[in-house]
Amino acid sequence: MSPALNPSAPASPLSAKDAAAAASPRSAAQPGADGALAGASASGQAGAAATASGATARQKIGALLANIEAAIMGKREAIKQTLIGLLARGHVLLEDVPGVGKTTLARALARSIDCEFRRIQFTPDLLPSDIVGVSVFDRREDCFKFHAGPLFANVILADEINRTTPRTQSALLEAMNDFQVSVDGVTRQLPSPFIVLATQNPIEYAGTYSLPEAQLDRFLLRVQIGYPDRDSERQVLKSQRLSHPLDSLRPVISAAEVLQLQETVRQVVVDEALLDYILEIASRTREHKGLALGVSPRGCLMLYRAAQAAAVIEGRGFCTPDDIKRLALPVLSHRVIEKGRDAGASRKDGETVLSEILEAVPVPI
Repeated sequence: MSPALNPSAPASPLSAKDAAAAASPRSAAQPGADGALAGASASGQAGAAATASGATARQKIGALLANIEAAIMGKREAIKQTLIGLLARGHVLLEDVPGVGKTTLARALARSIDCEFRRIQFTPDLLPSDIVGVSVFDRREDCFKFHAGPLFANVILADEINRTTPRTQSALLEAMNDFQVSVDGVTRQLPSPFIVLATQNPIEYAGTYSLPEAQLDRFLLRVQIGYPDRDSERQVLKSQRLSHPLDSLRPVISAAEVLQLQETVRQVVVDEALLDYILEIASRTREHKGLALGVSPRGCLMLYRAAQAAAVIEGRGFCTPDDIKRLALPVLSHRVIEKGRDAGASRKDGETVLSEILEAVPVPI
C-alpha cells in the first residue's frame, strides 16, 4: 500500500530544500499571494485569448463579406443580414422582384464556404421524397436502403420555394427547426452547419402557393435586396463582360470555422434592459388593434439571436439597442398578420405597424 494511503507507514523525510521552504515565513504567507497572482495571470490570459478570438472572428467575417461582395455589388446590408442568418443558426428568406440577385447572393455565400452546397428548384410536381430522400429495396441484400436527398448538405438553395405545393413545402419544417429528417421511422441528423436560403418573388402569384405562417416562422430573417444604385449597377455590367464573378469565387472559410463563429455568437452579452426592450416590442404587437397575430416567443428568441450575430459581425462582444431596432423589421415583419389581409397579399401594412411600434417603444440607454 502507498504511504499516502497507509496511516501506519512512516512519513518520508523532507529534503533540505523542502524543509527550508516549509520553515520560511515568506513561504507560509505566499500561497495566498501566489493564488492571487495566478488568478490575475489566468484572467489576463483569458482576456487576451478572448481578444485574439474576437480579432480572428473579425478577420474571417471580413474575408467572407469581401468575397461575397465580389459577386453581388452595392448590397452590403443584404449580405450582412444573410450572414446573420448563418451565424445565428437560422434560415433566410430572400424575397424580392426578379433579377436583383437573390440566387446570386445565395450561391456566392455557398461558394465562399468550403462545404457542400445543393440547389433545389421548387416546381409544382416536386415531391417530399425528392428533397429528403427515399428508401429503395436492395434485392441483393434483401433490405431497404436509404438514398439521401439533396437536403443532406450544408447550404441549401430552395429556389422559388412558393412554386411547389404545401405538401412539399412542409418537408422542410423538421429540417429547418430540428436540423434532422425523419424517413420511414428513422431520424437522421443533417450536416453542420446547415442553412436554408429560400427565394421567392412577391410580385407574381400565378401558379404559386403562398407559404403558410408555420413555414414563414421557421425563417430567421426575410431579406429584401432592392435595386442597386447607378454606380453599383455600372460595376455589375463591367464585371460580367467576360465571365460571371461567381466563376472565380473560392472558399475563404471552412465549415469548422463557421461552427466556431456560431459558438462565438452564443457568448455575446445581452443586457437585461435589452431583453425588456425585445419583450416590450413583442407585447405591443400582441396588443395592437391593427394586427390579428403578434410576435410569438419564437420571434423574440429569433430577434435575440439575430442581435447577437449582428454584434459579432460588427466586432463586438455585446449587443446594443441599435442591433435590435435595426433587425426588428427583417426578423419580425413576416411573423405578424395584419387584420383583413388575404393570404399571399403584401405585408407592407404589417411593416408599417411594426415601424410605428418601434418608434413608440422607448429605447434603453
